Order: sequence, then C-alpha cells, then structure tokens
Amino acid sequence: MIKRTLAGRAVNPIGLGCMNVTWAYGSPISREDAVSLFREALDEGYDHFDTANIYGGGVSEEILGEAIMDRRDDFLLASKMGIVVEGDRRGIDCSPDAIVASLDASLKRLKTDRIDLYYMHRLDPKVPIAESVGAMVRAMEAGKIGAYGVSEWSAAHIREAHGVHPMAAVQTEYSPWTRNVELGVLDTTRELGIALVAFSPVARGALANALGDPLILTGQDLRGNMPRFSAENWPCNMDLIRAFNALAAEARVTPAQLSLAWVLSRAPHLHAIPGTSNAAHMVENSGTNSLTIAPDVLERVGEIVNQATVSGHRYPESLRGFIDTEDF
Repeated sequence: MIKRTLAGRAVNPIGLGCMNVTWAYGSPISREDAVSLFREALDEGYDHFDTANIYGGGVSEEILGEAIMDRRDDFLLASKMGIVVEGDRRGIDCSPDAIVASLDASLKRLKTDRIDLYYMHRLDPKVPIAESVGAMVRAMEAGKIGAYGVSEWSAAHIREAHGVHPMAAVQTEYSPWTRNVELGVLDTTRELGIALVAFSPVARGALANALGDPLILTGQDLRGNMPRFSAENWPCNMDLIRAFNALAAEARVTPAQLSLAWVLSRAPHLHAIPGTSNAAHMVENSGTNSLTIAPDVLERVGEIVNQATVSGHRYPESLRGFIDTEDF
C-alpha cells in the first residue's frame, strides 16, 4: 500500500496505537515485553507510533522513550494531552498552561526534544479554541512539536481551530461498527486537507477475533463498562461478528486485516492505529499494508456491520459528555 501523508511526513497507513501495553484492556504486559514489542514494531516497518500522557499514567510514553528513541528519525511520534484523571474523577484541561506543562512532562518521559504530532485529546469547552490553538502554535514555534491535532472533535470545532491555524490531523474512533465520523468529520477533514487517524479500527478487538462467546472481561478491562459489550448487547453483536469472520475467511484474510482494510478504503487521507500487546497481532496488522481486497468484499463488510446493525452505544452514559464528535 502506498504511504500516506501525516503531519508533513509520508508514513505507512497502519500505525501502532500504544495504549494497550500499559492500560485499558485487561492486565498490562511486563515493561520488558512492552519494550520488545515497540522495538519489533519498528523493525517490522511501523513508522507511526501514537501514545498519550494518560496511557498508564505516562508509562506508555516512558516505555517508548526507553525502547526506540535511539532511532528517533525512523518514525513519526504522536502523543496527546488534555484528559485529566484523578482517581475516579475525569475532566478536560486544554488551557495554555496545561498544554505547556503536559508537553514538557511528555517530552521528559519520551526522552526526546520534539513530538511530531501533538493532539488535544478532547475538546475543552471552558477554554476558547483560539487560546488552546495559540498555545499549540507557540509550541510549534519553539520546536517542541511539529504539528498539532485534535481528538474526538466535531466538524464545526475542527473548522474553527483550523481557521486559527491549520491542523495536521484529527483522531477519532472509526471502524465498521462505529461510523460517527461519517456525520461530518470525514468530509470536513477531506475538504480541509487534514489527515484522519482512526483509533479502535478493529472495534476494540471485537472485529479482530480477539473476544470470545461468552464474553469474559476482567475488572481492569474498560470494555466491561461499554454498552456494546454488555450482557444485553453482546449476543446480538456476536451474531454480526460471526458473519464478519466468515467473510474474512472467504476473502482469505484475518478479521483484523479485513476491518483495517475497510477503514483505509473509506478515503485516501485515512490512517489507522490498531493497538496490541501481542507481537503476532502487531505483525498481522502490519500485513494489511500489502493486501489487496476486492471492493465487493469491502462493500459486504459495510452491509454486515454498521451503525444500524450494531447493538449499544459506543460509550457509557458517564463518558458521552466528554465527546464532541457528532453522535447518532
């Protein structure tokens, strides 16, 4: 697959999401294994690594700093700020002071003097967009970041920020079973020449043949609180997954590869950042870059799994207020 442009750099359209090794989906792997995974990913050809200051409370950034910063010029480094987690309390702070403090802390953990793409992880409605963007621009002028982006913002707010200073990327959830970007963000980013980076492109593992039936999740797994994985909705969603898996087998690709290929087929400015803590899955995902899947197969993906056929909202009620992206 031809490389695609992100923050002024040509990169493989499949990047590596770096959340899973420290946080979110069950028990994290050891630090030693995480270091090995990141090094192996770089050797495998990954040239886009995406992390955030909240992943493991900064541990994901620390591991990246330990693992691959000796090859700093070989990859695009992206990180994010803005989500505040203090015990059970969650909030958003994208004030200029918070941007400066978060950026300096991330640079220290990452053991580097620059982040190529730095995102505001969520919209902060308390801070005028021009003030937040202004802080990002000053960080660019100081050479601490190469470009800025936003995550889970609406089309209108993307336009407002882009009008203050052009942004490089918008990151949001996108997979066959999460189509919110199709309500405005997909077209807006295409029109404005902004890269769209899809997180959870294999539906948090559901479209990667990574979850069983019956579904068993540990107390450390965030999916346990997400409606699509509930006891009420999972049986219906499992029916979709079985049909999806059968289509992948017919196409002679893995389910994860089929989901990734579907995402990338939606527009030439799309990138996908599947996360994993498993080296074999990391290699499998990278293999999507060399696949050619027939358009009719990709069309059938969209017919089987879509916003109308999936059961349950993508986020629990307690988190929906932090999401600015248009909702169904």
